[in-house]
Amino acid sequence: MDEPRDLEPDAICDGGDLDCGSGLLLIIRSAMSPLDAGGLLLVKSRETSVREDLPAWCRMVGHALLSETPADNGYRHFLLRKKTDDDKLGNDLEQARRHSWQVRVRWTSGMQAKVTVRNHGFAVGQPASFDTEDPAPSAIEFLLSAVAGALCTGLQWRLSRLGVEVHNLEVVAKARSQNSLMFLGVEDAGSPALAGIDVSFYIAADADDEQLQQVLGETVRRCPVTQSLVQSVAVDARLRKV
Repeated sequence: MDEPRDLEPDAICDGGDLDCGSGLLLIIRSAMSPLDAGGLLLVKSRETSVREDLPAWCRMVGHALLSETPADNGYRHFLLRKKTDDDKLGNDLEQARRHSWQVRVRWTSGMQAKVTVRNHGFAVGQPASFDTEDPAPSAIEFLLSAVAGALCTGLQWRLSRLGVEVHNLEVVAKARSQNSLMFLGVEDAGSPALAGIDVSFYIAADADDEQLQQVLGETVRRCPVTQSLVQSVAVDARLRKV
């Protein structure tokens, strides 16, 4: 990496806090695709593991890492020189489009089950419970956790790509059934589906309200969890600065 560091890049790619194994390399490869051989791509990243993974990837595929320099807001800048066209990009993007996630659930006893996801495992209780003393969260609580968790990390990541420092972020998701008695079998009319999901964001960040609202809207629009629900359930996401 002894090339001059004042070269002007032909394109810029901002990965924020995303690591190479979570999609950053696809973003980099897509940003580099329009460039001619020898073109320069500036990669911005705040994820520490990129310092090791990105040079290793460049050595493997043949692109040149010209420089690595620290920048503001915890960023490091990596200047890459494209070697050749990426013939496998189209196929890898198609694989990403068609990627499926899988969990395995095994009934254990009573109203309890064990969920296995990759090398993670956790217990899940009843589909919906009214008992605060249940030994495991109910399935509906895991659903709300998925919505809140996806929006929480998604919002922080998108803000990080804009160089916005997030000092504190907490998300609360609430929901009620259209008719819980339908689930219990007490009534036959109505629907046990959620009437809606109310998501409140409590955030302290170096951005004004307008920018935060714009990024939140983009986060909801691009979130695979919320977009899987909004076709039938309205998700109301609101920001509260703290």
